[in-house]
Amino acid sequence: MRKHIIYILGILLILSVSQCAKRGIPTGGSKDSLPPVLIKANPPLNTVFFDEEKITLEFDEYIKLNNITTQLVTSPPLEPFQYKISPETTVSKKVQIEFLDSLKPNITYTFNFGSAIEDFNEQNPLTYFSYIFSTGSVIDSLFLEGTVKDAYEKETDEFISVHLYPVDSTFTDSTIYNKKPFYISNTLDSVYFKLQNLSAGTYEMIALKDEGKNYLFDQNIDKIGFFKEPVKLPGDSIRFPVLFKEIPNFGWSRPQYINNHHIIFGYFGDVTGETIDLVSEVDEDFKYLITKHTESDTLDFWYSGVEKIDSLVFNLSDKDSLKQVVIKPAKPKVDSLEFSFSHKRFLDFMDTLSIKATLPVVKLDESLIEIRDIDSVIVPFKSLINEHKNEIIFDFNKTLNDSYTIQILPNAVTDFWGDTNDTLTTKLQTKKLENYGVIILNVETDSDYNYFIELIDSTGKTIRKYLKNEYGKYTFNYLNPGDYGVRLVKDINENNKWDTGNYLKKIQPEEVIYMEGEITLRANWDQNETFIVKGRSLDLQENLE
Repeated sequence: MRKHIIYILGILLILSVSQCAKRGIPTGGSKDSLPPVLIKANPPLNTVFFDEEKITLEFDEYIKLNNITTQLVTSPPLEPFQYKISPETTVSKKVQIEFLDSLKPNITYTFNFGSAIEDFNEQNPLTYFSYIFSTGSVIDSLFLEGTVKDAYEKETDEFISVHLYPVDSTFTDSTIYNKKPFYISNTLDSVYFKLQNLSAGTYEMIALKDEGKNYLFDQNIDKIGFFKEPVKLPGDSIRFPVLFKEIPNFGWSRPQYINNHHIIFGYFGDVTGETIDLVSEVDEDFKYLITKHTESDTLDFWYSGVEKIDSLVFNLSDKDSLKQVVIKPAKPKVDSLEFSFSHKRFLDFMDTLSIKATLPVVKLDESLIEIRDIDSVIVPFKSLINEHKNEIIFDFNKTLNDSYTIQILPNAVTDFWGDTNDTLTTKLQTKKLENYGVIILNVETDSDYNYFIELIDSTGKTIRKYLKNEYGKYTFNYLNPGDYGVRLVKDINENNKWDTGNYLKKIQPEEVIYMEGEITLRANWDQNETFIVKGRSLDLQENLE
């Protein structure tokens, strides 16, 4: 009996050892979703009388710096040559800031890392991490926060910087163009900002889409938001800047030779009233035509009467000066008169048919143009050449569920050089009434300002526009099924368009308010909607003339 017991115990012991020796299959754990944790800072956070040459930040795990050059914001701003961050590309548990230049006395400095610090394995960012110290005896504790909004677009850009400039004896309206701010923060990938560790004082505050990343307002490329009155600290605690793009001051860019009948003159700003004067001596049969490009800020200078030139000299005028330029032939591009119809297969009931030309059109013979309906009945029409000379517009009465054949015979269209078209033909169909939907919109406002309503598609393109009426009710007929948005523009100067602002003139942009959500429209459906504008105004128009 005893032998049996010893035998059984031996087997159990062998089985136990073999089970312990087996290699298990790892089941894994939960994915790391926590950001790195700062475990030590040398000198410590919020150090006063700071006089060190280096800062060391130690974290609880390996980290890397992601996009540090755009994420890191120093306030007051430091130039890149004044400090060095390491490691910039390798992995480490430490981040070091080495100062290569002296710091200002009695100043609270903030190094805002944004979301640049992230753990190496899972890329979890340590968002809004800041290291703060003072070269004086105190850490400034005032703050200013808020959100940024685009003046016209529904969605606001990311990475908007917010600047504060002390309003003192050295401050002028030109300061933001040529001097970096004293305090700076940014919105990162949201619309929220917070300026921290500010000292008491009066400040000019602007928000900037800083395309050049130079902390300066570049009027030609940057969006800006500002306020009529300065910020006073302590006192103000929250602000909502509205961003807009100014109309740039007018200027000519470098002209470009295209070929022996075409030169383009680029510009920025408003070209109205500016002139291009040819000063070269040319033959008597030389003629030219200037048109404005429809898709870019350029003027097209079309000319004929010369086969080959050595150069052409022009005087370009603007408001304050006269600039002379010499155009010489270089790398000519081949072009020819070609046409394209605005629509293919279908012509929506509210749309207008047109044909676009690659060269300027100057003459039209309607007797060589014919439009017939599905029963081959001739349809009366009117036509015109648009102001840019690159499009012919046809106006005729359409009916639903019909078919139209448009034929343009040779010599119907003549361009600037006397060349004409070959036969152009297209066939278009209008849809049935049940293919469309209707949006009936009721607008509720809380004051008697002038406005207009725009119906926009999912890309932000304006589909329909209605000026204000006394009833506040607007019907959008013959709409294709899809998703639509609505915006209201406060048209304060009643010119039927949205007007931007200007910093130097202290003019705010006209206010734009979007209807919340989207309108989903189905075919053969009437959709009733109410746009409540009451209480949603930012009242930006107090100083708009």
